[in-house]
Order: sequence, then structure tokens, then C-alpha cells
Amino acid sequence: MSSVNNIGPNTPIQKIITPPLQKQVATDAPKQLSVTDRVELSGVSHLVEALKKNDIRTDKVADIKAQLANGSYNEDKNLDAALDGLLDDLTK
Repeated sequence: MSSVNNIGPNTPIQKIITPPLQKQVATDAPKQLSVTDRVELSGVSHLVEALKKNDIRTDKVADIKAQLANGSYNEDKNLDAALDGLLDDLTK
């Protein structure tokens, strides 16, 4: 066989060993702060806080349950009003 670019048919692979690189740090260099993982939901935190502090009005819940039980609850009108109010509260 012929050799191409000095590579013959039985040329062994050469292992190249390099010493590890060591970084030198000055003795008066400031110490690095430890890194911690953190998650931040920008733009959503105010919504979460609003949901956490939102008090449940038990009188309203009892009233709606009673209306559902006797069939007088108007779902379309009341649901639209409730969602509008919720969205207004969350976007403040």
C-alpha cells in the first residue's frame, strides 16, 4: 500500500500527553462567593402574591352553592363577571 501524508497502512496512533494546566491565583485576590441556584419568575410574582393573600369570601361561596343547588345560578353572566373581577385583581 502507498502512504498518504506520511500515514502508512500500519502506523500506530500516537498518544499525546500534556501536563495539566494550573491556574495561578494571587494571594491578595478576593475570594469567590459560593454559587447557589435560584429561580425567579419575572412578571408573575405579583400574581402569585395576590393569590396567596386573597381571602375566600365564605358568604359568597355559600350563596353560589345555594344558587347552583336550586338551579337559579346564571352561569354565563356570573362566570364572566367573576373572571373579569379576578383578572382586574391580578393585574393591579
